Amino acid sequence: MYGSCATARDFEIYAPNATFEDPLMRAHGVQQIKSSFYTLPKVFGESKIVEYTVQENPTGPGKAEILIDNKQHYKVLGKPVELTTLIRLQVQDGKVVKHEDWWDKKPLTNRETAAFPLVGRLAEASRRGAMLLTHALMGFGKDPPPMAPTSSSST
Repeated sequence: MYGSCATARDFEIYAPNATFEDPLMRAHGVQQIKSSFYTLPKVFGESKIVEYTVQENPTGPGKAEILIDNKQHYKVLGKPVELTTLIRLQVQDGKVVKHEDWWDKKPLTNRETAAFPLVGRLAEASRRGAMLLTHALMGFGKDPPPMAPTSSSST
């Protein structure tokens, strides 16, 4: 998904009401999560995870937290950008119910983490607004058509 080549099948890991949140957006439900990731190739010339480690921590019966400590590489307007992130996945009964991207490994600003709860609420509202705009622009999570197979026949 982070490699700008997500397909509908990639989103089968999510529970129907899963959430995704990063410093820019907050998505609720699989369709909005699809819009978030289908946006990547439209925004970045290149997008990929270049290094990562995975740690799984059981948190209860049928529940776990998966932490993916990683470096991501992007090209923005032709310039390379490296970003160190922590991907936090809350899994319940084999499905992701919560997916957070902590850029520079810093917790997301929200009403619980901000020094002033109003600042946190504004950050949350801003991410929701950005998501709704992105969701509309991306066709409300509509899956892209499958790529046609390439043929390499010679004449």
